[in-house]
Amino acid sequence: MARTSVPPVRRAGIALPGASQNATPLLMWAALTSVYLIWGSTYLAIRVAVRTAPPMLFSGVRFIVAGGVLYAFAIRRGDRVGDKPGFKQWRAATIIGATLILGGNGLVVVAEQHITSSIAALIIALVPLWMALLGFAVYRERLTWPAVVGIVLGFAGVGVLVQPHGSDRISALGVALLVCATVSWASGSLYTRRAPLPRRPLVATAMEMLAGGVLQVFVGVARGELSGFRLGQISGEGWLSIAYLIVFGSLIAFTAYAWLLRVARTPVVATYAYVNPVVAVFLGWLILSEPISARTLLAGAIIIFGVALIVTARAARPATSEPAGSPADTPPPSPEK
Repeated sequence: MARTSVPPVRRAGIALPGASQNATPLLMWAALTSVYLIWGSTYLAIRVAVRTAPPMLFSGVRFIVAGGVLYAFAIRRGDRVGDKPGFKQWRAATIIGATLILGGNGLVVVAEQHITSSIAALIIALVPLWMALLGFAVYRERLTWPAVVGIVLGFAGVGVLVQPHGSDRISALGVALLVCATVSWASGSLYTRRAPLPRRPLVATAMEMLAGGVLQVFVGVARGELSGFRLGQISGEGWLSIAYLIVFGSLIAFTAYAWLLRVARTPVVATYAYVNPVVAVFLGWLILSEPISARTLLAGAIIIFGVALIVTARAARPATSEPAGSPADTPPPSPEK
């Protein structure tokens, strides 16, 4: 089937073939705002869901449902002949699903049984730091001085955050799980750049969701989450949270993000990496009455400033053979998405 020719949209002087010609500033800011608010709120939704739902099982079902819907939608569009997923593509998607969905998101969900959504959001903001460090160590990617300063500040902020102080103590287990989640997510994100995935981003994402969701269900069963579990034990708020994560967190916001990568400037899209934690902390305080101490505010400011330095340093680096807006210069969605 021949492709329909679509006039390119220009971004920073670069023509983007196949992008919608209706990418007006209003639509782009509406999409970016949805990414800010929806992805910033997923920490809150997870925190509510894990109160009554088995963490790995509910998260696995979430990604299987979202991935199945997205795959059914995306696989029938674009180059269905020359870009058909095969064994190599599914193997790569399974590896990515294991690192991103199982190791990244799964550990976040389990950690939020022990830690507030606000603290989880701030620690998960470390993903760009680990990507910069692992990129340097594994792929010899250059680290600029702003990136180095950002890495130091990011980890210093976490040190301030987890420092024991009176009754304001943070679960060491929760922190350890979240740090492992950021390392797993960063590792998988770096592998994604070179993995033999389908060229259609929504197809590749759906495959990763499906593979990772199945792995989460297997791990949930192995952890004994089915033992004594009944659907009736999940509260109404829990079901609403799960539905919100499927429809808004996994489908609507990610579709908006994928569209923004094609039509908006990279530095603008990348701002979600340090806006989401701010939204998450505010919503945790507003809806769940999670405490925000002076220490949390200070640590959060240090972490977010460090992340901003890294993200802007990567976005401003000299152009390479990678297309603008690719995962190489835009931070991938973080584990909670």
